[in-house]
Amino acid sequence: MMALDILTLGEALVEIMRTGIGQPLDQPGPFTGPYPSGAPFIFAVQAARLGARVAGIGAVGEDAFGRCLIEQLRTDGVDLRGIRVLKEYATGVAFVAYFADGSRDFVFHVREAAAGQIGPELIQEELFEGLRVLHLMGSTLSIHERALQAGRRALELARKHGARFCFDPNLRPQLMPVERAREVFAPFVQAADVIIPTAEEARLLTGQATLEAAVEALIAAKPDRIVIVTQGKDGCTVYTRDGAQHVPGFAVQEVDPTGAGDCFDAGFLIRWLKGASPVEAARFANACGALAVTAQGPMSGARPLTEVEAFLASHG
Repeated sequence: MMALDILTLGEALVEIMRTGIGQPLDQPGPFTGPYPSGAPFIFAVQAARLGARVAGIGAVGEDAFGRCLIEQLRTDGVDLRGIRVLKEYATGVAFVAYFADGSRDFVFHVREAAAGQIGPELIQEELFEGLRVLHLMGSTLSIHERALQAGRRALELARKHGARFCFDPNLRPQLMPVERAREVFAPFVQAADVIIPTAEEARLLTGQATLEAAVEALIAAKPDRIVIVTQGKDGCTVYTRDGAQHVPGFAVQEVDPTGAGDCFDAGFLIRWLKGASPVEAARFANACGALAVTAQGPMSGARPLTEVEAFLASHG
């Protein structure tokens, strides 16, 4: 088995969504789905569609929803060695409603589902042999203590085998209070070769009052680090010890915002691993994020390399 380019871990689930705008979850109404989902697995699918050798570590139930997700991962060529099928748990589910102001409402069945059974025992060292990059998300580390332990074990093995490390803080105050997140994320922030926060996340994780001070602290702690501050439709700003450069986003018609950040992360890492500069990789990542919002379904907007390159070519 060839070594992996990218490895991630986290919540494997399906998404079931309202069929239209303004249909709240607390009233009867139609749904569509299931759509394969879970932030780490949206990321993995985008990376695979861009040509990477990628695996995700997680768990599903021995049920129809689990088969739905596994079949999608298999179709896209995601390495399935890290997926555990748990007979005694149901596959995780997220129910989603959309509203006219762009907001969303969620009901999650994760912690008590197969998706929530993430622990250090799921981490297989063979997946780290020859690995190029480990990518973790703070939302996964926030599920519960055992998920945090799994993240710590993965980071330990990544360091042991010489892999680089990318961290997306993906702060979720409803899962973990910010003060606690700052404390438990500190080793991951400290180790990150690439960190992809929002401006608010950068300030909260460093305890700094301004974005400029936050980025300065992150770079000072590890001068070779790349910090990419995401700004949604406005693109992103890339910070290195050589300075900062804003990379504009792309104007598209938004259909479903789920997974845009995950596709952005995958796009950046794929291009960076191929030798692109951080700014070039960020422009490619912006394209992946923009395309991600143009289709309904969390993985539907994750486009193959040919489509992303054609999109970039059409935008000069």
